[in-house]
Amino acid sequence: MLNRIMKMLQGEDDAVEESRFERIQIATCALLLEVAHSDGNYHAIEAKIVNDLLAKKFSLSQVAIAELVDYSHQHREQSLDLFQFAQVINAHFSREEKLNVMEGVWRVIYADGVLDKYEDALARQLATLLRLDHKDVIDRKVKVLDETRVSGAGS
Repeated sequence: MLNRIMKMLQGEDDAVEESRFERIQIATCALLLEVAHSDGNYHAIEAKIVNDLLAKKFSLSQVAIAELVDYSHQHREQSLDLFQFAQVINAHFSREEKLNVMEGVWRVIYADGVLDKYEDALARQLATLLRLDHKDVIDRKVKVLDETRVSGAGS
């Protein structure tokens, strides 16, 4: 058990599977999944948004996305915190790319039309972990809310 924990902390666990997906893909997917699960419900619309965001960001096929989501879900459940995922994103993404991830977080949160207190707390935590300015994070939140209102009004 101790060896497994050490391998996981050192990033050596599941090396073959991880070689199929870059660490940045896993980290991004795991953060989006964490947000999607934060209110205790994982809705089909949240799953679709996560899949769409991953397809757009990483240009993956639907089969590859499904495998990435499955793998990231397992990785997320085994993790102790979100820092490890945020650390990978901070190391590989520009400020604009991190803001795009945060925008994706807001899209997942508002997929069901409700901002749950746990989702809100998690979004604030992620913004801090990703070293983003509060104003920029709120700008992305407002952008998503405005788009949600416009698309909701036309339905």
